[in-house]
Amino acid sequence: MLFETRCAGCDRPGAPICTTCRFALVGPAPRPDAHGVIAAIPFAGRARDVVLGFKYRNRRAVGRHLAGLLVNRLIESGELDQIDVVTWAPTSSSRRRERGFDQGELIARTVGRQLGLPVRRLLDRRDHDRQTGRSRVERLAGPSFVARPGLDGFGVLVVDDVVTTGATLRQARAALERVGARVCCAAVAATPAPVSALLAGRAA
Repeated sequence: MLFETRCAGCDRPGAPICTTCRFALVGPAPRPDAHGVIAAIPFAGRARDVVLGFKYRNRRAVGRHLAGLLVNRLIESGELDQIDVVTWAPTSSSRRRERGFDQGELIARTVGRQLGLPVRRLLDRRDHDRQTGRSRVERLAGPSFVARPGLDGFGVLVVDDVVTTGATLRQARAALERVGARVCCAAVAATPAPVSALLAGRAA
């Protein structure tokens, strides 16, 4: 049986990401948020469809394009000078079994290759922690991680696919900082800030 390649964003037969969806990913980066995570694209509109296709419909081929967008954003940010190694915030083992892969790991390994940096698994996640399906209040606590030892003084780039509240990457950062690492957090996409937060920022 021949399996037809379809666009991760619109499900149109053809390339892993069609020209229309590729252009939809071009635009200004998300506004900086309180979580301090560098993000390449807003998790909204067609960009959201592409990321969800990658994450939930096994459209792994689009991962290279998403990683490229993040690499460009990281270069623009000027945060790469002190980075020694790339890692990721691992998903739960149950999610990995369901999807057949860890989307954060796939992005991180591609980012590392494009930047010429080593990629290592430096974080272990408690299996009972799952963010998907939880309320925003529940997500704020975040999952918990344990970092591998021996990272004192190392610059670590932690990669994830989507940042919503920032809880996952905040906990990942804390675990790495406890073993002495200097940490930069980045994600392919960021959920747009609530309107109330934007209005508060304008008023400040």
